Amino acid sequence: MTLPDDRPQVNDGAAAATTEGSLLPLEHGDVYVRRDGPRNAPALVLIHGSASSTRSWDRLVPLLTAAHCVVRIDLLGHGRSSEPADHGYEITEQGRTVGAALDRLGVEHAVVVGHSSGGYAATALAEQRPDLVTALSLVNTGPRLDAFVATESAAIGPEHWPPTDEQVRHLATTAFRAGFRIPQELVDDMRGMTHHAFTTSMQASRAYLDQQTLPDRLKTLGKPLQVIFGDQDRRWRPSSAADYRVVPGALVELLPGSGHTPIVEDPPQTAALLLPFTTTHAPRPRNGT
Repeated sequence: MTLPDDRPQVNDGAAAATTEGSLLPLEHGDVYVRRDGPRNAPALVLIHGSASSTRSWDRLVPLLTAAHCVVRIDLLGHGRSSEPADHGYEITEQGRTVGAALDRLGVEHAVVVGHSSGGYAATALAEQRPDLVTALSLVNTGPRLDAFVATESAAIGPEHWPPTDEQVRHLATTAFRAGFRIPQELVDDMRGMTHHAFTTSMQASRAYLDQQTLPDRLKTLGKPLQVIFGDQDRRWRPSSAADYRVVPGALVELLPGSGHTPIVEDPPQTAALLLPFTTTHAPRPRNGT
């Protein structure tokens, strides 16, 4: 199913830049995917973090489409994707779902970028599908549980769900640098989730890290790795980015002045770091992708 999009579409041949949103029926429910840029350009897959959606990348995507066909996916329970009835939130399952969606789109090879906990799904995908993932870039993805420094906000029980806009802004305050106004669409994304989806996806991220730290997972994969961390991150200790240096050849970069979500706070500087890496490790273009 192809969904209407609020942006103009251009179709001047196979290499034309286009925007398209679709719902793909998969094992655990329908998954929303969105593609921007020339279809025959190298694929770049973007995976959002918890309580977010494909919209978290809106400000960054226009800076990437000159070099890539950008594919975004709403993880199960987020955005326009279905909420699984029983399971599917586990990070390994989210990784499999992303792989299945890419198979359905005909994407054979891609550089994969994950923001925050989206980096766990990206890593799980690389663990399961090394043939598909050519390189990984992780943006403010916490490497281990004891690197988490944010003070837990008071939990909101299911009887008081969904939260108000101001409650969401309070819950998400550490997701951005101090003083940054959280965009309304990101507030709406969290309010649009069910309480079950919100809490279960958070628990899944913790369980994945509790099982094994991310650097330990990545150092055995043999994939090119870039790690970008805002040096004002108030959720994960910025110095913990250095943990990823145990991965052979890892490129670790701090983004001055940015908090936990530089893809929203500072898209130009984020793109300036991403593009040299993603274009270097881009898969060979294939007509008709």
